[in-house]
Amino acid sequence: MKGKDLLSISDLAPEDARRLIDKAVAMKREGMSSVLAGRTLALLFEKPSLRTKVSFDVAMHQLGGHSVYMSQAEVGLGSRESISDVARTLSRYVDVISARTFAHATLEALAEHASVPVINALSDREHPCQALADVLTVYEKKSRLEGLTLAYIGDGNNVASSLLLACALVGIGFRIASPKGYGVGDDMAALGRGLGPGGAEILLVESPREAVEGADVVYTDVWTSMGQEEEAQRRRTDLAGYQVDGNLLSLAAKDAILMHPLPAHYGEEIAPGLADCPQSVIFDQAENRLHIQKAILAELVTRS
Repeated sequence: MKGKDLLSISDLAPEDARRLIDKAVAMKREGMSSVLAGRTLALLFEKPSLRTKVSFDVAMHQLGGHSVYMSQAEVGLGSRESISDVARTLSRYVDVISARTFAHATLEALAEHASVPVINALSDREHPCQALADVLTVYEKKSRLEGLTLAYIGDGNNVASSLLLACALVGIGFRIASPKGYGVGDDMAALGRGLGPGGAEILLVESPREAVEGADVVYTDVWTSMGQEEEAQRRRTDLAGYQVDGNLLSLAAKDAILMHPLPAHYGEEIAPGLADCPQSVIFDQAENRLHIQKAILAELVTRS
């Protein structure tokens, strides 16, 4: 890895991503270990969470360590206490920090002032742990990565950005269909084109049909993320034509898999009942957050 932290998928080289996937596969098979015995993880969350909180907590337990959870109300990150002071204080207590923040700049400030590794557990810019879990899931279901195509339908949010970078890193073609004003930024697409082995398609379009045609993976996410609640009605209107349903899924490859990072808003970005169709790997994908985060924790803590 390029530094002590994992704030972005772009902090990884292709060989780093492959090593984390291989390590996660092995750890999933082995279950409990003592690799992080006596080590402590700080879970520093400005936003609430189900999968991220539980998967990191269980990951540390299964690695022999333990975690301490702190909400924004308890810490007052950047309000009651400066980010730099929080980072420097926690560095005296714990071995690694997993932070879930509204602003990516908060993560960057934490990493700058912490002497221990900082992991991005979600920011407004990226969600790298989710994207790595997604790539792990694709590898499990397809037994390969290079040469596959993933189609993402909907809002070009933090999950989409990290997924674009992760796909580029491992040689998966990435297509995203979003209405005007909702796509991933050109800067993110340019960053993706500079990662990985090269040759993997990165396609930004407006037509869901164009994106899904022949794809090996069909992926969607919520139209309104935390912090955007005041925009919910406008977003539902603007993204109304971007629901993944059976008709759209039928345009993908016959053995295509369906993915969603959860939580899902059934009847919006995904049709009711589709999460339970034979092509859905949504809950395998959720489980793999645990296994990839075990690999990330072991990698960062044992080398720091």
